[in-house]
This record gives sequence, structure tokens and C-alpha cells, in this order.
Amino acid sequence: MPLALLALSVGAFGIGTTEFVMMGLLPEVAGDLDISIPTAGHLVSAYALGVVIGAPLLAAVTARMPRRTVLIGLMALFVAGNALSAFAPDYDWLIAARFLSGLPHGAFFGVGAVVATGMVAPERKARSVSLMLLGLTVANIAGVPAGTLLGQHLGWRATFLGVSAIGLAAMASLALLIPRAQENAAPAAGLRGELAALRSVPVWLALGTTVAGFGALFAAYSYVTPMLTDAAGYADSSVTLLLALFGVGATVGNLLGGRLADHAMRGTLFGGLISLAVVLALFPLLMSTAWSAALAVTLLGMAAFVTGSPLNLMVMEKAASAPSLASSANQAAFNLANAGGAWIGGLALAAGFGVTSPALAGAVLAVLGLGVAGAAYAVDRRRGAASSGRARVVAGRVPRPAETVQR
Repeated sequence: MPLALLALSVGAFGIGTTEFVMMGLLPEVAGDLDISIPTAGHLVSAYALGVVIGAPLLAAVTARMPRRTVLIGLMALFVAGNALSAFAPDYDWLIAARFLSGLPHGAFFGVGAVVATGMVAPERKARSVSLMLLGLTVANIAGVPAGTLLGQHLGWRATFLGVSAIGLAAMASLALLIPRAQENAAPAAGLRGELAALRSVPVWLALGTTVAGFGALFAAYSYVTPMLTDAAGYADSSVTLLLALFGVGATVGNLLGGRLADHAMRGTLFGGLISLAVVLALFPLLMSTAWSAALAVTLLGMAAFVTGSPLNLMVMEKAASAPSLASSANQAAFNLANAGGAWIGGLALAAGFGVTSPALAGAVLAVLGLGVAGAAYAVDRRRGAASSGRARVVAGRVPRPAETVQR
């Protein structure tokens, strides 16, 4: 695999760290800015809103720009947003800085996926995407715990200065390792062509699969801490280590999904969604003992992230004329899944169905995602059959010019 994938992975590591570390720093931020923890929680939403808005917008606006330049520019915006977060004088400034930090997130992964797949042979495309996403999953093992500890001991502002330093390292890596050929590589479709590609029903079905599938993950993961403490009996101090196990599972699942998807993309997607539904359905049972709860958290990360590479690749293939925008839109769908899944899991808790009920709600969403993926497969089969039928009609009934003259 090209060494340039390491540069993309470093950027993904920084993005993954800043996205999830805020959840561990909410008490420190709330205490320093004299706000409530629920109010501080809006900082998580501000970042997600930046991703949802910035992903398609920046991908479309930069459609004709050289991809290498775009990646470096997006990472520069990421550094600026995190530096502003570190020096934000009050809550309103921090909200704006977190929104700014989220803007380049989706476009970076979108353009990065196009660059990654363009540097490898066709049979290694899914694997190249999984190696870029490796930084995102490793962030949950190392970046988020380290950032949380740094914020607890030196203040939350130090965490965002550290993330800014990671962003600068990513910029240097991108400049050194991304081939100069990518300096002139830009999609020919332009803004109008990129937007037109999103009119495709298969593209929207692929995005819908992402929303439902990862919504299943976040329905459970958003409330995994009370499950671990109230159901499995873990102490609060053990939760950070257990969440690192989730990162280990996500990393293994991501690499496994990339390898399998290169051989059978659709089969890997279906298998991942089925596995996710089964793991979530078993959560109430697995959370009954400490060892099985640790296993459940690991399996949750593995089953969910097996689907990451095939979903990215499927969206890009369905929008072949606008892969950057489509892949960026997939990141926006991922963040919609984050917000929507957490909301649905919260409804299950509020209804009094028990501390593990969000996992069962997630299992339902995973089955829904499987249904959307099945609908996408049916649409592809029907379109393929229609295309084959038209080809047979043309081949069997339309005479060649010379035959027309003879008759």
C-alpha cells in the first residue's frame, strides 16, 4: 500500500480525536466556563452540525480544485478551528469554534477516499479506504483517552492545542507524501455535475443505509457508560479502559471490512449489518456479567466498523461522476446517524424500558439498515436487468447501415 495513506490516516487520527474527546471533557469545560453539563453538551452538537453542513458544501465548492491542495487546505481549517477552541474566551466563542472545527471533517474524508482509491489497483480500493479510516478508529484507542487525561490534568484548552499540533503534523505529512500527480488531479464534473450526481436513487439508498446502520451503533454507544456501570457493575474509573476496547474492536472491524469488501462488497455490508443486529439484540444478556460486557463493547465496535469501507465505496461507485461529494455526504450521513441514534436510544430510556433498552432500539435500526441495503440491491438488479434487455434489443433488432441499404 502507498505510504501516502499514512498521511491521510494521521489527518483522520486528529479528526477522530477532536470529534470524540469533547464527550470526556464536558465536566472540565462546564466548570471552567461556569455552565451546566447539558449546556456544555451542545458543543458536541455544534461540531456535528459543522460536519453535516460542511461535508457537502466544501466538497462541492472545491470540486475543480486540485485534490492535494484541497486536503492541505481542509486540514489548515481544522487546525484553525481547534486553535480557536483552545483560546475561546467564553461559551459562545467555543460553540463557534467547534462548529468551525467540524466543517472540514466530512470533506476531508470524502476527498481523501477518492485520493486513496486512486492510488491503488481496483481490487484494493476498499482496503485503501480502511487504511485511511484506521486513524479514526485508533483515535478511540489512543487519541481520546490521552486527550481526556491531558484535559483533566492540564486543562481542556491544552487538549485542543494538542489536537492542533496533530493537525499541523497531518498538513506536513500530506505535503510530503501525497503524490504531486494529485496536485493536478481534479474531477471533471465541476459543481453542477457533482450536485447532479446526488439525484440518483441508489446514492440516496446507500446514504440511507449509513444513517440506519450507524444510527444503530450510536443508539447503544451513546448510553454505554450507564450500561457498564448500572448493569455490568463496573466502577466509573474503569469506563475509559472499556471504551478503549471499543476502539480496538472498531480497528479490527475496519481492517477486516476493507479486506473482505475487496472480494465481496455487498456480502460484507450485509454480513456486517446482520452481525450488528445480533450483537445489539444480545446486549441485555451480555451486560449481565463483567467479562461478557467487555466482550460486548469490543464486538459492538467490530460489527459496526466492518461496514465502514463497503459503505464508503458503494456510495462512491453509485456517484461515479462525483465521488468526492458522495463520499463527503456519507460522512454527513454518519453524523446524522450519531445524532439520530442517540435520540432514539434516549427515547427508549425515557420510556422506562431499562438501562440496556437503547441497544434493543439499535438492533431495530440495524434491521432497518439491512432492509434499506436490500432495497438498494433490488434496485441495482432491476436496473442491471433493464440495461441487459435494452442491449439485447439493440443487438437483435437494429440493422446495421449496410444491411438497411441492401434491403
